[in-house]
Amino acid sequence: MLFVALLKAHPGTIQESSDRRVEWEYPEGTQVVAEYWLQTLDPAVISVCEADHISQLWTLFAGWNDNFDITIVPAITAEEGLELLKQMMQD
Repeated sequence: MLFVALLKAHPGTIQESSDRRVEWEYPEGTQVVAEYWLQTLDPAVISVCEADHISQLWTLFAGWNDNFDITIVPAITAEEGLELLKQMMQD
């Protein structure tokens, strides 16, 4: 399943977060689809990952709670969404 993590930076933590990110790696087995660093604090980072359950991502991002407010939501691709819409329209 696809999940998107939106990380809102706490004020004054960008340098510390940057320093930590240079050393930090996603845990082995994590399926990272994309990671984007934005030029804003909200969100400052968008991470797209595949996981079997959202709890895997809660554990993954728990170490960043001191620097970010983190929201994790399930997502589907545009292609999947369009296919679902087509199916709904046929019913």
